[in-house]
Amino acid sequence: MDGMSGPHLIRGSVSLPEAELMWRFSRSSGPGGQHVNTSDSQVELRFDLARTEALPEVWKQRALERLAGRLADGVITVRSSEHRSQRRNRETAAVRLAALLAEATAPPPKPRKPTRIPRGINERRLRNKKQRSDTKRGRSGRDWG
Repeated sequence: MDGMSGPHLIRGSVSLPEAELMWRFSRSSGPGGQHVNTSDSQVELRFDLARTEALPEVWKQRALERLAGRLADGVITVRSSEHRSQRRNRETAAVRLAALLAEATAPPPKPRKPTRIPRGINERRLRNKKQRSDTKRGRSGRDWG
């Protein structure tokens, strides 16, 4: 492939396997004048997530769960048609797929450890609250005349 940048990294040393990417080209709507009617510049990139051997098993399971809504028979599809040239659309689609897989295979965030509020701080908060309450209670005109 002329001009295509190297393998698209997902994370670490894992990259999109060029052999497993299925490309489809069609006519794109949008800018391009008469040229747009004759060239297949819209790109559809499909990747069989369910059957791939390129991803570690843990990542694959994680991605299948997280992308369940976007999958059709275990295949994820990314479309790109914003550029007038097919090459740039291919590039955009590949980058988009790599980013999608990177996000979907990321490890879950570490659970938050609840921290204890020091007793002094809590007591000070309650003291200020009581003081404020007394100040406001003193403003009501009940006790005057």
